[in-house]
Amino acid sequence: MTTTSSLALEATGVCVAYHGTPVLRDLNIKVRRGEIYALLGGNGAGKSTTLNTFLGFTRPQAGAVRVCGIDVASDVLAARAQLAYVPENVALYEHLDARENIEYFLRLAGTAWTDASIAAALRAVRLDESAWRRRLSGYSKGMRQKVAIALAVARAVPVLLLDEPTSGLDPQATTEFNTLLQSLRAEGAAVFMVTHDLLGAAEVADRIGFLDHGHIAHEYAAAGGERFDVRELYRRYAGAREAA
Repeated sequence: MTTTSSLALEATGVCVAYHGTPVLRDLNIKVRRGEIYALLGGNGAGKSTTLNTFLGFTRPQAGAVRVCGIDVASDVLAARAQLAYVPENVALYEHLDARENIEYFLRLAGTAWTDASIAAALRAVRLDESAWRRRLSGYSKGMRQKVAIALAVARAVPVLLLDEPTSGLDPQATTEFNTLLQSLRAEGAAVFMVTHDLLGAAEVADRIGFLDHGHIAHEYAAAGGERFDVRELYRRYAGAREAA
């Protein structure tokens, strides 16, 4: 994963409606490589639909969605090849261990690998080596997420899409996960996370967007390397929702 200033994710004027009901309304999002973007919003705000448009599962009625400059509508397979998606509940094979899961999915993706490259990916996500040969049925949620992200590292994809990544994690696991995201960002990865966790987003994100009724109502950036003022963010977000 090499650092570059080019856009990793871009949604421009995106509109999506289901059965005539608008879900996304003129949605505009830009995420650069080497950046962590957190998208927050209430239930029904359009967060899942936003993820699905980047993944190519939902086709907008208007606007454009690009992954690393690739138009998703024009070449969905090429766009998906640039990203890794980690859902809230990671879907891996319970009867396989960490290495076997990664090997299997790399084979499916047609990605070249070696024992050394898989080991390097597992070390990069700080999964304890004693767990590498244990079946995933005995893993915690945090450990499963590490395996899923190790797969992304092994594939060398430049973009990660995360859905509620810290849901169900204890404070220590959340801290470890945020540290992992920061290391991936330092290597040039773009991370786009959908979350309800304002505190967690403020700790790790470079920019935070508040989604309301299908569009970005407010967006805030961490300036000069300083972190966000969580109370001020909450006050602004709560005020914006009350005014909506």
